[in-house]
Amino acid sequence: MESFGIRDAFDIAIAALLLFYLYRIMKESGTLNIFFGVLAFIVVWVFTSQILEMKLIGTIFDKFMSIGLLVLVILFQDQIKRFLVELGDHKRWRFLTNLFHHQRHDAAFESRKMVMPIVYACMNMSKTKTGALIVIQQDIPLETYEKSGDMIDAAINSRLIENIFFKNSPLHDGAMIIANNRIMAAGCILPVSHDRNVPRALGLRHRSALGISQATDAFAIVVSEETGNISIAHRGVLSTRLTTTDLEHRLSQIFQDSNA
Repeated sequence: MESFGIRDAFDIAIAALLLFYLYRIMKESGTLNIFFGVLAFIVVWVFTSQILEMKLIGTIFDKFMSIGLLVLVILFQDQIKRFLVELGDHKRWRFLTNLFHHQRHDAAFESRKMVMPIVYACMNMSKTKTGALIVIQQDIPLETYEKSGDMIDAAINSRLIENIFFKNSPLHDGAMIIANNRIMAAGCILPVSHDRNVPRALGLRHRSALGISQATDAFAIVVSEETGNISIAHRGVLSTRLTTTDLEHRLSQIFQDSNA
């Protein structure tokens, strides 16, 4: 009889950690039901073919499993890409490079220069109830979504942001994408979330913000055209009715992490 050793415990711990991490990504992306379906299929396959040794059912499931990897790659290509990007994220290994305090101060100074124009623009648009949708790229590139709009590639400026989302502007209906500390594009089309938990009172901008946060690790800001309320979406979670102080705090964290 084989003994259960440290290697086996380590093997189980790694498998459990990977499953938990995949579960979290699927939950954030709104594809949790598909994840449970695939997991249930694997459990039934193992139970029928390996434990009960049912030859006919086992053979049928074996055929499905032979092409299962390709099907999973097609179904979860966005989630797999996000998993690999987050796994190699430099922020996870920041403690190896962030050895000096002055780097943190520099990052905080640089982040403030990027944050305040966005906060001021959102504050002014909130007062005038000007609808806006701003997406800030993090680790996963957003070039595909940038190409759906008009390229700008300009420095972050509060007046420019307000002019783009001005009601008579041809770009006000789409999303603005900020990447590499610059306004890269405007009038962009984003994926729309079909999450049933989103309140019906929230419109297309909020669903688009939630959709891009589910498909990528981007940070999305929404200014409601009806109420002027500010909302943010990140990692599949939509937070509404934020103050400008809340927005500044969240943005400072994002830009400081990206500049660290």
